[in-house]
Amino acid sequence: MSAKRRVFLSATGAAVALAATAAVAVAGPVAKSDGPPESPKPGKPAAASELRVMTLNLWHGGAKVDDGLAKQLAVIEKHRPDVVGLQETSGHSAKEIAEELGWDHWQSDADLGIISRFPFTSEVETSQAAAGVRIRIDEAIGQEVELWTAHLGYDPYGPYDACFDGMAVEDIFQREAQSGRTPQAEAIAKDLAPKIAAADETPVLLVGDFNTPSHLDWTEATKDSHCGYGQVDWPVTKIFEGAGLKDSFREANPDPAAVPGNTWSPVYPKHEGSTGVAEPQDRIDFIDYAGDKLTVKDSVSFVEGDPKPVPDQAGNVWPTDHAAVLTTFTVG
Repeated sequence: MSAKRRVFLSATGAAVALAATAAVAVAGPVAKSDGPPESPKPGKPAAASELRVMTLNLWHGGAKVDDGLAKQLAVIEKHRPDVVGLQETSGHSAKEIAEELGWDHWQSDADLGIISRFPFTSEVETSQAAAGVRIRIDEAIGQEVELWTAHLGYDPYGPYDACFDGMAVEDIFQREAQSGRTPQAEAIAKDLAPKIAAADETPVLLVGDFNTPSHLDWTEATKDSHCGYGQVDWPVTKIFEGAGLKDSFREANPDPAAVPGNTWSPVYPKHEGSTGVAEPQDRIDFIDYAGDKLTVKDSVSFVEGDPKPVPDQAGNVWPTDHAAVLTTFTVG
């Protein structure tokens, strides 16, 4: 098909195909938000009673818009996350953003990155298409969390198989495995298993661009928004749920018909951006977690302004082709 594609390297340097370009809202428009009120430039919070976690795909490190770094910084400064899992950093964005903010960071050679206003307390570990680090969020009591960021394979893309080709669910699932997503999720779940087992002591966060919808979103109640399909138990999200991870966005917004939370894509309302056939919109960016010290207070997906579609995106205030996800947890 003619949709544009992107390629990245995983944290271990292996070539992995990236997110599909998609478009017109079938499940409703991507949420737009002006964000919270004006706030000071980020600095360490007075206390760690709350933890604000963001995931953001940076779309070739911000190269697809004018002044990409400045626009990335504006998002971080306005929405005040404490920790951020990044994808598509192009080998530099995590470092650049963190240096501007004075934060700790980890930058892969190509794709993944983590930035934090709190200090890292471990070396970065890697899994298939994922990487993570331990972060101390409260010096007084020594409370730490594990933050992992992931970017799973993109092709074949499940909503295309469903909405364009009308495939049977069992055939879609075979192609989910072919894309690399299913084995990547299985490997990540296996590597995180001992951490999840200890998550009541040290909470675990897995965030990122999973390049798949959720089984919590494709339901009988939302079939009209998903090309007539009812319940679809998308393998990646089922694997992570089975591993003991919870979807923070769906905990805060349990009705997918009322709050779709779509993150793909604010700049692809058509197959080629502003032209072509309508394509499915879905929630493919996630903030999952484990551990009873974290309680979801709120979770939103958002973009800034009213982004123009590709190929007219260069002047957009919003620096990427994904919506961001931000979850606020209470800690303790």
